[in-house]
Amino acid sequence: MPVTQNRMKVSMRLFRILKMVVYVVCLTSLGACGFALRGPVTFPFKSIYVGIPDSSEFGGNLKRNIRANGQTIVTNEAAKAEVILDVLDEKREKTILSLNSQGRVREFSLGFQLKFRLRDQAGHEVLAPTTLGLKRNISFKENEVLAKEAEENLLYRDMQSELVQQMMRRLAVVKMSVAAQEN
Repeated sequence: MPVTQNRMKVSMRLFRILKMVVYVVCLTSLGACGFALRGPVTFPFKSIYVGIPDSSEFGGNLKRNIRANGQTIVTNEAAKAEVILDVLDEKREKTILSLNSQGRVREFSLGFQLKFRLRDQAGHEVLAPTTLGLKRNISFKENEVLAKEAEENLLYRDMQSELVQQMMRRLAVVKMSVAAQEN
């Protein structure tokens, strides 16, 4: 019996060593392929005016994310900003996706759509009107109305956060004209 225990201990050590080697190889290959975690967003402008009221949950979330990069100032006056972000349209949709055999709603499709543009001080469009949209499906049960309503609000909030992130990525790749950067 003692011989088999020693063999088992040796095989466990070898297994641990092999496991560590596999981890090291995976981490090394991941770093070698150029993978890097997404860092903070850097914008090609130093100040921005966001034409959305602070009372709007979306506006507050967007302004907070822009300020988080630490390099861009969100101004309260359009005249003091290098660029102006105009939200042209913001829509929430709720459409029936499917019905059950009794003709009652079984599934909804939720949508959140945002249309915006970016202008410089002179009023020239730096980013043409752009539409971003997301859709989510949600099942529905009549006996769980309050829970489904809470889930719907959570999905809208999640879509809103995702749209803010998409908007941040769009704003980060904007090409500022030479004339706008000199002002």
